Amino acid sequence: MPSAQLEREVGTVAGGCFWCLEAVYDQVRGVESVESGYMGGAVDNPSYEAVCSGRTGHAEAVRITFDPQVISYGELLEIFFLIHDPTTRDRQGNDIGTQYRSAIFYHTLAQRDTAEALIKRLEQEQLYPAPIVTEVVPAAQWYEAEAYHQEYFVRNPLQGYCQFVVGPKVAKFRQKFTSRLKA
Repeated sequence: MPSAQLEREVGTVAGGCFWCLEAVYDQVRGVESVESGYMGGAVDNPSYEAVCSGRTGHAEAVRITFDPQVISYGELLEIFFLIHDPTTRDRQGNDIGTQYRSAIFYHTLAQRDTAEALIKRLEQEQLYPAPIVTEVVPAAQWYEAEAYHQEYFVRNPLQGYCQFVVGPKVAKFRQKFTSRLKA
């Protein structure tokens, strides 16, 4: 008798520098892989330099493969809204440009509905001092970022950006979502 195939889902989000998002989602129980890359632009096979120029239309994003039996898509989005500022258009901290926009690239209509319902709830709860500007748009062509961007925080923990930007986001996640940490 063949073994049952494991059901996995993919979610793709953009919320500033992909190093921050990847560093957090790598620690989430139920997440099997996280890749940094680019989505939402008009240029095929963009390079990091091209994306950083702001002329390709891509956002720095992460593609998350997860087990929905362990963590739901909605829970992944709750983490997303904790670790970045969804109220600043085309900006996260000192990172400015469309490549740093807040976006949820949905792969299914159920993901779209989950994202829209969560945004509506967060706005009703008035958790942020300004309106949420996160785009909820269909997933487009995915382009994996260059190899040196993958697992950047793990490989470069003493780099300045990692210490002063990525590290605090990881700490905030670890404090708020202790029950979601991998063992």
